[in-house]
Amino acid sequence: MSIGDTLAQARRQAGLTITQVGDKTRIRESIIAAIEQDDFSPCGGDFYARGHIKAMASVVGTDPVALVREYDAEHAPGDMPAAQIFESATPIRIRESRSPRLAWAVAVVAAAAIGFGAYQLFSPHDAKPAATAASKVRHVAKAKPSVSAAKPTASASTAPGQAVIRVDASQACWVGLSTPSGVWIYQGTIPAGSSMTWHEKNAVSLQIGNPPGVTLTVNGKPEQMNTVQVVTLSIDPLSKTPVTVG
Repeated sequence: MSIGDTLAQARRQAGLTITQVGDKTRIRESIIAAIEQDDFSPCGGDFYARGHIKAMASVVGTDPVALVREYDAEHAPGDMPAAQIFESATPIRIRESRSPRLAWAVAVVAAAAIGFGAYQLFSPHDAKPAATAASKVRHVAKAKPSVSAAKPTASASTAPGQAVIRVDASQACWVGLSTPSGVWIYQGTIPAGSSMTWHEKNAVSLQIGNPPGVTLTVNGKPEQMNTVQVVTLSIDPLSKTPVTVG
């Protein structure tokens, strides 16, 4: 049975429609329908396809790791298996001669640069506009410190009508931040011992893989996530209850 057939069958057994899966995962219905037909071209690349498969499998109640491994075997045999990205961080022995720390650092920097670029395009945050193409390159290069090893703070300085979102990872985790309409602001992995912070003036949707491995604070207030699967939170700076769990 193919990846798409497995996801579609599990969805029907769970009594869910494509619309309901889209609401829970924040993935567009057209992409979900395409994946169920084993068409991954609308995903925009292997990285995003793995993330969509992981999110859909977790919602419909099937094994996401097995499906991601199957995708890697069929579509991207030369890439790092996505299962290693989404599983809880565990000690592993790497026999490659090159430094695993260097390879991991390069992957983190690349993910941060891609997410920061999308963040600049689609999110009305407090970054200053770049005057020239050259200055844009410098600005993206400075995005690397946004992934830091700083410890979580007890409080955050928050401007009126603004949400300060901070994710501190004690284990490696996958994070996706998007607008309510589904436009990605950031997608990537945060390595164990690191953190990322966003300042948002408009409502956003936050997805977190491996919730037990992270500490989430919004405006300095810790948020409880009592789940071991992918969790989706809606964050609205203008609401009296800014954080709701989807």
